[in-house]
Amino acid sequence: MTNVDTVQPAIVLSIAGSDSGGGAGIQADLRTFAALGVHGTTVLSAVTAQNTLGVTGVSLLSETMVRAQLDAVLQDFDVAAVKTGMLASAEIIAVVGDYAKQGRLKNLVVDPVMVSTSNHELLAAGGVDAYRRTLLPHALLVTPNLGEACILADVVSADVTSLDDVAALGRAILNSGVRNVLVKGGHFGDDERSSVTDVLVSASGVIFIDGPFHQTTNTHGTGCSLSAAIATFLAQGDELEVAVRRAKAFVFTALVGASSWRIGRGSGPIDHLGWNR
Repeated sequence: MTNVDTVQPAIVLSIAGSDSGGGAGIQADLRTFAALGVHGTTVLSAVTAQNTLGVTGVSLLSETMVRAQLDAVLQDFDVAAVKTGMLASAEIIAVVGDYAKQGRLKNLVVDPVMVSTSNHELLAAGGVDAYRRTLLPHALLVTPNLGEACILADVVSADVTSLDDVAALGRAILNSGVRNVLVKGGHFGDDERSSVTDVLVSASGVIFIDGPFHQTTNTHGTGCSLSAAIATFLAQGDELEVAVRRAKAFVFTALVGASSWRIGRGSGPIDHLGWNR
């Protein structure tokens, strides 16, 4: 019998909500993990009723059930990186923050989901303060879009008119204790631009990460997928800046791949698995 060396995939954990339309949330994270060659584990925070047109219902899981899922995963799997998505309530954020404080959530990437693509609020009252107090101090990276960054930094979005202003947002969010902030540039600028700039901020400085802009209506789940991809590359050993750049390239390729899709009647999903590549 021939001995064959086996490759052990890294293990990544997503703590997020379920999207019944399959475009974002846990579903997008698992497709990202599969596409990039890691084993995905999950902890559900909430179940949503949604499709490409919007969110019609949200049901939160109990804090007890969130803890039970975390214990089940962490007691059995050697999780190399973790990403959070929709956490939905201050109470669930505090539960996750407790595990992070204990050092049990390695390479923690926080995507502070607050509002859906269709402008449905996905974070209950007190959630922003819970992010600042209980979770961000224990995270390697937080990945807000422009609107989320303004909320976390307590800044009016109309006052943000330049990339220097975006960098200032990132520096303000560092005050929460998070080690790095990636302010995503997808919502900064108009649809006629040729490039999009994400701003990576840490105590050591600011890095502007440019990439091509692709205009498409199929953008559902891009934020989830970006943070999942960053966590994946961290689990595989990349340094943070490299992981961010590779994740940005992955999402751009997935956006281009889904350009001609007509899945649903609203904001459709992206091409995680390369069907059109």
